[in-house]
Amino acid sequence: MEAEPPEQDRGMDFLEYLGPDTSAIVFRLLDGPADLARASAVSRSWRRFVIQNQFSKIQCLRAYPEVANFMDIEVRGSGSSVLRNARWSAAAELDKLERDHRVYMQLSHGLLSPYNAKDCISHCVGASSTDRYPDEAIENTLDAADRVGWVGSYWSSMGHRDPALAECLMYRLQADLCLVDEIRMQPFKAFFRDDEPIYSAKRIRFQMGCPKSPPWSGTTIYSEDEGQLIADSNYIWTYTSPEFPILQENVLQSFKLPHPVLCIGGVVKIELLGGVVKDAFDGLYYICVSHVQIMGMPLSGKLGVAPRGTGVVLSYYPTRRKTVPHSE
Repeated sequence: MEAEPPEQDRGMDFLEYLGPDTSAIVFRLLDGPADLARASAVSRSWRRFVIQNQFSKIQCLRAYPEVANFMDIEVRGSGSSVLRNARWSAAAELDKLERDHRVYMQLSHGLLSPYNAKDCISHCVGASSTDRYPDEAIENTLDAADRVGWVGSYWSSMGHRDPALAECLMYRLQADLCLVDEIRMQPFKAFFRDDEPIYSAKRIRFQMGCPKSPPWSGTTIYSEDEGQLIADSNYIWTYTSPEFPILQENVLQSFKLPHPVLCIGGVVKIELLGGVVKDAFDGLYYICVSHVQIMGMPLSGKLGVAPRGTGVVLSYYPTRRKTVPHSE
């Protein structure tokens, strides 16, 4: 009959056996939130080790580096009151780490779960310029058709003598936090002209970020408001893509980002760099777009974003049940 192990060998804690440094290396190898949740459920010491070392935050950062933009976490209860510790203490610090762990576990579930990408645009914010408002307004880019009957459906910039001048289009996504895989854009071909010119830009670039304090109300944008609405001073930009060349073709073109991006704040700016075609009538350069899609997935409405100074905080609404368009 096999002898029982000595008393000191029974129930030996894996963490004590390996030590904190080696244990931390092992825990960082866990693949996803489910593995981390199982590890946290093994014992109180394991849960404390997971929380104190912020492994849930590390998982989020490893998958989406944009998470590093969060300065802090706010948990908001009924009436949107922010729950904070009144003063620092060891217990208060542990409570904060426990709170952060719960929120980052919620975030990592959204970041690491598989999904089917869809168009995440909620509405238009504005354009850097518009030639004939409202006939050639940015809202036309939400319609997949480039014509309605014999009338073109597209956005057009104002004409410029300098082809190097950039234009931009800005959109609001369906949630404060969205995963974005690719952006699709179709240049407009002027089918009503004899030579059917394509008023495309040379290159395209994307920025994603958070409004410092939303300067608009509702979803209707008027031409005189656009300059104020799209000003960089109104936003905290957390991601800028590389530049992509644009084909001078009237097709919906896909611009895959180097890696999926966490859009923090729900605002995407599309920068159109450099005019190509000089208009035969007035000798000016125009950029025209018939359709835009921003492909990805909105995250849970329990998670939001709030500006704080020059940065952003991650807001958690534990009582919310559904996705909301953007933070209150």
